[in-house]
Amino acid sequence: MKRFLFAGLALVLSCLAATAQDAPIQPLLQEHQAAIAKSSRKTIAPAIDAIAASGLPQAQIVLETWGAKSMWMRKSDGLFFIGEMVGGDTYRLTDFDTGEVAGEFPRTELEQLKPNSGIRALIATALVQFQLNDPDRAKREDALTSIQRDPEAAHLEPLRASIESEPDGILKAQKRRMERLLTISFENDIQTRIDAIDEMSGDLGVDLRATLNPLVATTREVAAGQVPEDRNVAARLRPGSEVLPRDEAYGLLVAKGYAPAQVTPDDIRSALAGNITGGMVAGIPVAQLDSDTARSRAYAALAKAGRVPPILSDAEIDAALAAHVFYDSYADPSKQVTAAALAALKSIELKVGVNQALDLTLDALSLASIYFLAAIGLAITFGVMGVINMAHGEFIMMGAYTGYVVQQLIPDHTISILVAIPLAFAVTFAAGVAMERLVIRWLYARPLETLLATFGISIALQQLAKNIFGTQARPLTSPEWLDGALVLNDVVSISYIRIAIFFLALMFLAVFLYIMKRTRLGLETRAVTQNPRMAASMGINPGRVNMLTFGLGSGIAGIAGVAIGLFAKVTSELGSDYIVQSFMTVVVGGVGNIWGTLAGATMIGFLQKGIEWMNPSNTLAAQTYMIVFIIIFIQFRPRGIIALKGRAAGD
Repeated sequence: MKRFLFAGLALVLSCLAATAQDAPIQPLLQEHQAAIAKSSRKTIAPAIDAIAASGLPQAQIVLETWGAKSMWMRKSDGLFFIGEMVGGDTYRLTDFDTGEVAGEFPRTELEQLKPNSGIRALIATALVQFQLNDPDRAKREDALTSIQRDPEAAHLEPLRASIESEPDGILKAQKRRMERLLTISFENDIQTRIDAIDEMSGDLGVDLRATLNPLVATTREVAAGQVPEDRNVAARLRPGSEVLPRDEAYGLLVAKGYAPAQVTPDDIRSALAGNITGGMVAGIPVAQLDSDTARSRAYAALAKAGRVPPILSDAEIDAALAAHVFYDSYADPSKQVTAAALAALKSIELKVGVNQALDLTLDALSLASIYFLAAIGLAITFGVMGVINMAHGEFIMMGAYTGYVVQQLIPDHTISILVAIPLAFAVTFAAGVAMERLVIRWLYARPLETLLATFGISIALQQLAKNIFGTQARPLTSPEWLDGALVLNDVVSISYIRIAIFFLALMFLAVFLYIMKRTRLGLETRAVTQNPRMAASMGINPGRVNMLTFGLGSGIAGIAGVAIGLFAKVTSELGSDYIVQSFMTVVVGGVGNIWGTLAGATMIGFLQKGIEWMNPSNTLAAQTYMIVFIIIFIQFRPRGIIALKGRAAGD
């Protein structure tokens, strides 16, 4: 790596040779030779500043070489060179000005300059002005990142000077933004700072708030008589108020050296113990010092003799407090700047609140779409057919594992997801048909037996998944185009996966409505649901319709499993995490109504996110509160948000 570095430096030096001969940098280095050779953090700053401000093209090479610990001094004449080991203890020296090799010398005739971390930090700061205009975009970007990480007043002018000549549009915008932030923090002209604050007051960036907050940070201070004129006072404080309790105010006086410390009971005991003479303290036997009154009397005697500090009376404390003024002062000395910063922060706070509400709404919609996608299959089997299917969650789990298996066979994640969705539907559709033919068909109109049977099937399917895939979570990786998030600003963002699930939920809502309203299966399903005997008399086979309807609901659950598996852990317990919410979604929305299912999912999603926002540290408590609320809601509206009407509702 070092060989590439030295080759690059040699190339640059050769390009600068003609100019360097007219304006050599070696005399400048010799002028500061003592400071450079000593390499002391306390004395090196003038030398670094002189090199950086010289305007010589070799300055950047010198600073970069010095920071990389590749600058050497020849002891015989004190000249500085680029040093490169050529073998053993022999080093080849290259002149900074001419770019020519000055010879090869043993290590004993040279002294390597090894700047410590503090000096390297100063060198890095000085290099910023060169790196900001470097032809290499990566170096310009690194310089800007360095400024963002550790901004200083010295960065402001070089940054300003580099903006107009910046050829890259993205970097130019970043430079302009950073220049505004540095102007707010370090510009000497007050009006320029205020203009920069006003210009950025509508920005929601965290970096802006991080720049403004230090300006309005306050320090609690005390002064004798009156507040110094150079202080930017945020508020005057009255000792004894809620903001400044009396003891805290006097403690501030003590800390500033304006008043003696109060004597505490521990101080009294220590003083008495240190003044025991002949078993007595101030003429009082130690045996009699068994009460606070006796100890106070003995301490007062010691204080009268001048051997310990006296105990301050309340009147003395009040007099000391009255003789001083207490106040909070802003960190920034300019009242105009702090006023502008406070106004900007207030405006930003309002906008942040609005955007936080928007972010919470997007999260709630995302969660609602997930619940709706998980419940839409249940809305068919339970809401339409009236079958309590406790194994519905396991169909979600089967769909997720189907997606995992497909990804093991098809490495391309986009293709694998496109294959997994119809395949998961086919697998769970077949499983649902088998379950309906073997178990459910014998238990219609017997809800308790159906619940127990499907619960047993649920346990069996979970154990089967554990036996096949193990207990460890399996990854279901989303395609690259679903990575990341849609970021509207520093407050509002939503992942692309959740956006995709939202649109997938809407798509299945449309598919379900089309099937139920526009297809023969939907017509027959509605007919069998409302009046099986009448439907059978019209030539409809109720058994076939029930089988296909149950399979359809199970197939949609499988597709939901693929979608959920993209952001959740694929385990045998995946379905059990959603079965309760799925039933709540269907019941709260209104049994037998797809629009009710959508309304129920929306209500539960917003309710859960709202409770989590109010109690973010305990998601389990949030779910408990949500269930309690839903129980209360069902008491007042047992048929759900959108109840069926007419004969279907009575059935």
